[in-house]
Amino acid sequence: MLVGRGRERADMDRVLAGIRAGESRAVLVRGEPGVGKTALLDYLADQAAACQVVRAAGVESEMELAFAGLHQLCGPLLGLRERLPGPHRDALDAAFGLRGESSPDRFFVGLATLGLLSEAADERPLVCIVDDAQWLDEASAQALAFVARRLSMEAVALVFASRDERDSGATHELVLKGLSDEDSRSLLRASIRVPLDARVRDRIVSESRGNPLALLELPRGLEAAELGGDGLAGTAPPLTGRIEGSFLLRFKSLPPAERQQLLLAAAEPLGDATLLRLAADRLGIALDAVRPGAAVELCEFGSRVRFRHPLVRSAIYRAASAEERRVVHRALADVTDPAVDPDRRAWHRAQAATGDDEDVAAELERSADRAKGRGGFAAAAAFLERAADLSPQPAPRAGRALAAAQAKLRAGAPEAALTLLARAEAGPLDELQQARALLLRAQVSFAAGGVVGSDDAAALLLNAAKRFEPLDIHLARETYLDALCAVLFSGPAAGSLRQADVARAALDATRSPEPPRAAGLLLEGLTTQILSGFTAAVPLLRRALIAFDSDDLSQVEGLSWGWLASQVGAAIWEHDLQHAVATRHVQMAREAGALVVLPLPLLQLAGIWLRQGDRAAVAGAHEEIIAAHEATGSKPAPYLALVKAAYQGSEAEFLSIFEESSSQSQARGNAQLGVHWAFAIFYNALGRHHDALAAAQRAYEDPQPIDNSAWMLHELIEAAALSGRPDAGAAAMRQLSERAQASGTDWALGVEARSRALLSGDDSREALHREAIDRLGGPGTRIEHARAYLIYGEWLARMRRTRAAREALGTAHEMFVGMGVEGFANRAADALQKTGVAVARDRSSPTDGLTPREAQIARLAASGLSNQEIGGRLFLSPRTVEYHLHKVFSKLSISSRRQLAAALPET
Repeated sequence: MLVGRGRERADMDRVLAGIRAGESRAVLVRGEPGVGKTALLDYLADQAAACQVVRAAGVESEMELAFAGLHQLCGPLLGLRERLPGPHRDALDAAFGLRGESSPDRFFVGLATLGLLSEAADERPLVCIVDDAQWLDEASAQALAFVARRLSMEAVALVFASRDERDSGATHELVLKGLSDEDSRSLLRASIRVPLDARVRDRIVSESRGNPLALLELPRGLEAAELGGDGLAGTAPPLTGRIEGSFLLRFKSLPPAERQQLLLAAAEPLGDATLLRLAADRLGIALDAVRPGAAVELCEFGSRVRFRHPLVRSAIYRAASAEERRVVHRALADVTDPAVDPDRRAWHRAQAATGDDEDVAAELERSADRAKGRGGFAAAAAFLERAADLSPQPAPRAGRALAAAQAKLRAGAPEAALTLLARAEAGPLDELQQARALLLRAQVSFAAGGVVGSDDAAALLLNAAKRFEPLDIHLARETYLDALCAVLFSGPAAGSLRQADVARAALDATRSPEPPRAAGLLLEGLTTQILSGFTAAVPLLRRALIAFDSDDLSQVEGLSWGWLASQVGAAIWEHDLQHAVATRHVQMAREAGALVVLPLPLLQLAGIWLRQGDRAAVAGAHEEIIAAHEATGSKPAPYLALVKAAYQGSEAEFLSIFEESSSQSQARGNAQLGVHWAFAIFYNALGRHHDALAAAQRAYEDPQPIDNSAWMLHELIEAAALSGRPDAGAAAMRQLSERAQASGTDWALGVEARSRALLSGDDSREALHREAIDRLGGPGTRIEHARAYLIYGEWLARMRRTRAAREALGTAHEMFVGMGVEGFANRAADALQKTGVAVARDRSSPTDGLTPREAQIARLAASGLSNQEIGGRLFLSPRTVEYHLHKVFSKLSISSRRQLAAALPET
């Protein structure tokens, strides 16, 4: 019976009504121990008639076992995994130890879990209950948070109960507080069968603060006389301690054999009655010894063993002596099958160890490897830390502590990683391990700093790279590349360490006779550009791009530096190579399920499609970037939205996005340059060339080798020429010309010709404008091509060549409208009107009535992808995709996928 809780029960009823209507719900029930969270979850399960119900509960001692909680929840549904796509099924199998292969990424497991729950809900609405979520292992918690964020129309309810605030991904939170005084008295009357003095009753109500478990437990330790009026005198200890004390009083009243049986159950989190009977036999405990424990309501022994409350388990376990705990863990280790559950056996053996034990430490190390293979870096760190504790020799102890520190960082715990790193550095470490320790300290500095680079991190990376040089030249080159990135992208945060310092330090590594891999080639090209100039670097950078587009590229290099290689492609005006590298990087990230990495290459592809004027592809990439960030609980940087808005020319939208991006820009070094570049585009689109010049000059003051500075040059030149200050663009023109000639691509030479036409005398302008139009007509430069027509048409109008001006401006206007580039389209329309041509401004699109997600799903469906493939791309279930498609069909007045291509002309 739930006393009170009318509002909370109504909330649970609404959850059930939602999933019965085909919608999903994700709810976090939060409150202190004993406040009634489990009772409310039981109510939900009891009311879920005609629904499937699956349950799991976090267990404190299970927090070190990756995916233990998720396996509990999904175990009853695993028969449906055959319906999942192969990669998702393989990821789930690997996470649950059903096959030996490593899982590609923990987010892939999340996507597979979403698919599994969706498949189950196709049969009947599904209620997933997760109690004590504060004790879920990290891998399970992350996977379930992923699922909670992506639930939409799957008829799935995912309800967590937790003692504390956490990022569960839930969209609704229900904070469970204590009962009112009136409800507290009602509960006391229903639970206490002897006369209760009013003063004692009020004292219990006051001290329990409405906590239902406290209301039930506090009177248990009182004699009848105390209940009648003499009870609860003196100062009360903390509430949780008093509740545990009540449980312990009953526990300590049991005979030794019964106490040992309950301690055994407390140490075995699975509640496996068969396993417990086997362990009890090892300890010589009779099977009927469990009955008195059940009789005093501490725990129930049936097909599974279940404690009345998690506080019972923790109270019993903590009250035992170290030797008593070791005895039961040893018994559990002896009866745990090493083939079926090697990791749990290793953990029990570790808890049973009385001192140094290399055999157990080695077994824990093997468990750590398996945990890392399943994406359980927190579990791997715990195994390795305990392995270090048990290592009898100093060298293996230090090596395991270092490995534990690396796993802690991968698990997102930089402070814990530093503590373990200090243990490792106490040594002894060999030369390679010392270098890895330096590298780890630099990586922790990055993680803790919250910025792309910092002086400390860059210096530490540089020192680590120097240590790696005589030991592993490839690792040295990769670390130098990381150090260079730390300085390049940190701006003022880099302090006294400059690009040239890192480049000079890396010279010996780049000249090593060992043939460089892709990362080494990229390092060589960038150091050459910094030390010897752009012209000398272009052939080396082009060679690096070819390596990043090779089938020989390793996944580690591709995922780590593919985004950087793609950005280099733009800096040297290599459209085809940049597109190939970015496409390969996106494919690698998708295949690996690397959602943290995926937004970077998608951002590169979006920039390429923006240049091509493919607004449908840009919108699709933008939606996928947002989806990836939502799936990982992070927030996307708004730079793509800012540049898109700059081309659109809507001042209100642009400034709104700028306000959102400004704080991130200040924190992220050269990201501020990108903001200035966006402002230069925005003002040039509006024809406010004085403002565009000021924005471009701010970025021009601090150019970087691999940012948008090359493109900033032609924005500056256009703004300077059209604002009547051609002298302000002279230096930029010299730099642009040098870079364009070194690149030699039509894209580079076309931009150079267009820019030179703006600054040259009238005699040469016609030929330069024509050259720019001819060179920029290739793939990947449609916006630049249209701008070449626009600038040519504006010049023709100034020369009073009206007919030719109308033709050029009309071409520019038509191209801009087709690409959805409203800002420059309006500039072209204004110029056309000055020549006497009226221009229609109504440019509505069939997708205007669709939400961004609906438009993205419609485009993907029109391209031929199935619902399952679309769901995999956008981290949605096929059922949610189908729901959105039905809405698209209704809004576009069509009835099938075959009609989408005609209804969406921009595809």
